[in-house]
Amino acid sequence: MVSRESVIDALRRVNDPELRRSLVELDMIRDVTIRGGQVAVTVALTVPGCPLRNTIEQDVRAALQALPGVEQVEVHMTAMTDEERRELSRRLWGDQPGDAGILDPGSDTEAIAVASGKGGVGKSTVAVNLAVTLAAMGHRVGIIDADIYGFSVPGLLGVSRVPTVIDNMIIPVPAHGVSVMSMEFFLQENRPVLWRGPMLGKMLREFFRRVYWGELDYLVLDLPPGTGDVALDVHQLLPASREIVVTTPHPTATHVAYRAGRMAIDTNHEIIGVVENMSYFRAPDTGKVYHIFGEGGGDRLAEQLGVPLLARIPLGNPQIPGTGLFVEGSEAHEAIRRVAEACVRAR
Repeated sequence: MVSRESVIDALRRVNDPELRRSLVELDMIRDVTIRGGQVAVTVALTVPGCPLRNTIEQDVRAALQALPGVEQVEVHMTAMTDEERRELSRRLWGDQPGDAGILDPGSDTEAIAVASGKGGVGKSTVAVNLAVTLAAMGHRVGIIDADIYGFSVPGLLGVSRVPTVIDNMIIPVPAHGVSVMSMEFFLQENRPVLWRGPMLGKMLREFFRRVYWGELDYLVLDLPPGTGDVALDVHQLLPASREIVVTTPHPTATHVAYRAGRMAIDTNHEIIGVVENMSYFRAPDTGKVYHIFGEGGGDRLAEQLGVPLLARIPLGNPQIPGTGLFVEGSEAHEAIRRVAEACVRAR
């Protein structure tokens, strides 16, 4: 026989996709009506027009239909009142007050900054695929698109919506198991960023302090190329962060990548290793390898910085349609997995 207790217990295992907490814990389950094998529940969404309304409804329906004795499920949707949202904000923000949370020296979150000396070497692609791979390995992962002048993380993840805001608290957008935050969410019509360094630094701080990240194992940061103000701000805000340096085999890329790596060393940040992107192209018909941008650049950079070369990622990688994510089983995917495993070992 179906009971209210069994319904509530089943719904404890259903999480809000954005807040990553149980609907029961968030007090989103309201009315529960049981008539024999018919179960009806009402879910109070955090905001009207919640973009993940259908996902929540499907998850609730699936959880209840799996209960023994349930023959029919009805899911009704409503929205929290302003006061209920304020109370939820107080409860959640209590886990991350003011400058605490990710920036707290006692935080358990491992920050991994992905850097390069110049643009166009595939740094953002490496950062995004690293984040998604860590999440697929069972870790709780967030990513900040800190490349404020050349933000591309949402596009690489196939994200086309903006974050939900609850009582002035910003909720990252979930995509492929990763919580995503980017400057692109706050600009209209792809307008260029014309801010000066101090304003950019303030915005970056907001990404840490005014975004509800919850409990993360890893926070991946896609840094701007080079050694400018934003990259320096990240190193100062997260003194315990580790870094991955991305380059191509070409001497010009490795020359400037050394400066980015040197900046990390000079600010007492550990470099996990070097990733050589665009290492080679493997012809699909013959399997012959072509080194279009030369050879050995990643090895030389790793030797100069005194760190390991973590992986070589080829050109022409098969990607999931609508994203920049490498197809599982491809050479590029296996290379990124080695990078993710190195990050876990370094923790």
